[in-house]
Amino acid sequence: MTSTSVAPQKKLFDARHQEGRVMMLTDWVDRWEEKNIGFHQDRIHLLADMGHTIVGVEVSEIAIEEFFTEQNLSYSKEPVPGIPGAQVFKSTDGNISLYHCDFFQFSGTVAEKFNGIWDRGSLVAINPRDRQRYTDLIVTLMEEDCHYLLDTFLYDPSVHKGPPFYVPDHEIENLFGKSCNIKLLESVDALTDRQRKWGLDYFVEQVHLITLKQNSSLV
Repeated sequence: MTSTSVAPQKKLFDARHQEGRVMMLTDWVDRWEEKNIGFHQDRIHLLADMGHTIVGVEVSEIAIEEFFTEQNLSYSKEPVPGIPGAQVFKSTDGNISLYHCDFFQFSGTVAEKFNGIWDRGSLVAINPRDRQRYTDLIVTLMEEDCHYLLDTFLYDPSVHKGPPFYVPDHEIENLFGKSCNIKLLESVDALTDRQRKWGLDYFVEQVHLITLKQNSSLV
């Protein structure tokens, strides 16, 4: 997965510009209703095609229903014991289960721990003030041999208020370093016209591999 191209030069910015930024769950639901979903990817997850069992958590019911429609997959839905108002949407073949609920209500009591997690558009969407809470929950969902891929972005947060939010390397270390090993796999220039419209001239996408340290006390 490591890029063969030259990695862009990293720049450090003051993350405090986004400390007070807060997105409510209703804001994300509204974005789906208004089709303001530039973060959305239409293609199905490769791992599902390879036969792996996929579990996702999504706050927007529209997003879940559109996913199954776009992929031409039949599904069923049922309530989730222990989470009032939550539902789980399951593909007929059983390979994909998408939970419609607040992520912070999701836990190991709802689903078993995972040996692989792909975090694309999740940590970078979490309000900065909630990151440690998010990280603590993620760690409890990791099997001992779990490989957790974390996708983050570097840019000037004084220009763009987010989301996606600015998550520098030292923040990842502060969040995960106590219980996890952290390895940078890829760092690439991801600047497109979309980010230029935000006023940015620098936008780097990074992928880190995060694994649990042996005998971690937080698992």
